[in-house]
Amino acid sequence: MADSPSDPDAIAAEIIARTGGDIRLALPLGLGKPVTLVNALTRAVAARPETRLTILTALTLEAPDMTEGMAARFLAPAATRLFGDYPALDYARMMRAGTLPDNIEVSEFFLLAGRWLGVPQMQRRYIAANYTHAYDVLRDWKPNVILQLFGEDADGTLSLSCNTDISTDLLRDRAEGTLDLLVAGEVNRNLPAFTNPEARVPREDVDLLYDGADFDLFSVVKRPVGAVEHAIGLHASRLIRDGGTIQIGIGAIGDAVAHALIARQNGRTGEIHNATPFAPDRTQAPREDGPFEEGLYAVTEMLVDGILQLFEAGIIRREVAGAAIHAGFFVDCHDFYARLRDLPEPDRAKIHMVPVSFTNQLYGDEAAKRAARKDARFVNAAMKATLLGGVVSDATAQGSEVSGVGGQFNFVEQAFALDDARSIITLPATRTRRGRTQSNIVWDHPHETVPRQYRDIIVTEYGIADLRGQRDEDVVARMLRITDSRFQDALLEDAKRAGKIARDFEIPAGWRVNLPDRVERWLAPFDLPTFPFGTDFDATERRILPALERLSQAQGSPGAMAGLILAGLVKSGADTAALARMDLDRPRNPRAVLEALALRGALARRD
Repeated sequence: MADSPSDPDAIAAEIIARTGGDIRLALPLGLGKPVTLVNALTRAVAARPETRLTILTALTLEAPDMTEGMAARFLAPAATRLFGDYPALDYARMMRAGTLPDNIEVSEFFLLAGRWLGVPQMQRRYIAANYTHAYDVLRDWKPNVILQLFGEDADGTLSLSCNTDISTDLLRDRAEGTLDLLVAGEVNRNLPAFTNPEARVPREDVDLLYDGADFDLFSVVKRPVGAVEHAIGLHASRLIRDGGTIQIGIGAIGDAVAHALIARQNGRTGEIHNATPFAPDRTQAPREDGPFEEGLYAVTEMLVDGILQLFEAGIIRREVAGAAIHAGFFVDCHDFYARLRDLPEPDRAKIHMVPVSFTNQLYGDEAAKRAARKDARFVNAAMKATLLGGVVSDATAQGSEVSGVGGQFNFVEQAFALDDARSIITLPATRTRRGRTQSNIVWDHPHETVPRQYRDIIVTEYGIADLRGQRDEDVVARMLRITDSRFQDALLEDAKRAGKIARDFEIPAGWRVNLPDRVERWLAPFDLPTFPFGTDFDATERRILPALERLSQAQGSPGAMAGLILAGLVKSGADTAALARMDLDRPRNPRAVLEALALRGALARRD
């Protein structure tokens, strides 16, 4: 590395020279992308038609579209505060604009949720793969370059930090001579460094290194945790055994699960559970409500803020080989990165960043993994579930890829392979789009991310459905018990037509109370926080968020939007601070007038 150029454009030119201009780039997912170098390489190849750049990656991080409408009014003025001053990736910008040169191609095996719908180039080049199989895809593709964002330890040793996930295995292959890889990267001292062996990379092992970027890390904005998410978190928290193993995902439901576990530790959940209006399934095992005496061990592909919160609260503390947490990658909010950096070294040493070949599967030292992962509970979110227990988490009915399979199936499979382990799939019972509320529990779906032979536990705001090993007719009944009551009858008829439940089966009266207002009334006395782990939104923005959600639900429905506008017309008082924040306190054209009225109506509505 002594002769490495120090300029990003010079490093890009060197990569082209050393590869002969045919670059097969293995690029880490998410935060691990060295954006400065990736953009320099993209520019260099775009300017040289005789060269070729093929990128295989996942989870390209981008801020939401802020070019027009309410998103522009709400997000654009606060973009840096919310998402960080994270540089845009040129290849993503070009793909969206349709200007990506013919000599550059990008394929991803996991997409930032919803961001690539309607972009044919990405939809065509998406690769469906479980996370543990992505390494096999990469290895067989024979990449000749890996670009990595590195943290730096106090002694100058580089750290894979946020992305040991597949990089550790690729670098091992290089060291063993089974892959001929050029290793290049850039140092970013905003990344916390980890000292476990799998995360450390000697500087001499890196061929080309850019030292001087230190760009702001991408921040994932905290989503509000509403009554639905809190209800799901509270139900799921009762399934976690003291002394066991846990994995949870990112987002509002993950935050709700972590918050409920902390509340359980503090003795605050028993009263909430006792007040539930929803019928319990008496055939299921007793639920857990007590504090964590032994503590939990976390093994997770993604280290998320909920896991870190549980670690800081002393709930995750059971150690395996010196680690209370084994994780494969991370990306989260500003506060999360700062807390990781500021952890006392003895505490940070208990977080081991390791490859997903360790976290997501049992192969390799299987006996030790089985002993460590006792009473495992793998908690993951889904978009839909079928009445027969299949799970849909990655794509629409039309086949458009929303996100990807990622590691969800890996953890479901582990739940069946390990003794006393369970997969817990969470989802809200309904969604509202274009003014119409639909059930997320459906009779069938054209494809299933997790097929129904792997059905286990499914949780909605209305309760827990334990499906493992059950007969189809019992699965149907248990799923109906956690379905929104507005959709139970139609789904029951589907099941009867298919012969999956007795013709004389009737939904018990106790199941007929599954309605949103009952969730709100159940949880209202307990004053559960909308942002249990903090937020970058200010007080005015927090008031605006529910209104924006109502506007989003009404979008595409003339009737629903007209109702909001009418409500805005008749509203006697206005939240002037909220209107001013959206630059709608003095609308300047007819469209802005309608937007102001719709926002006023959405702010006024509380249902």
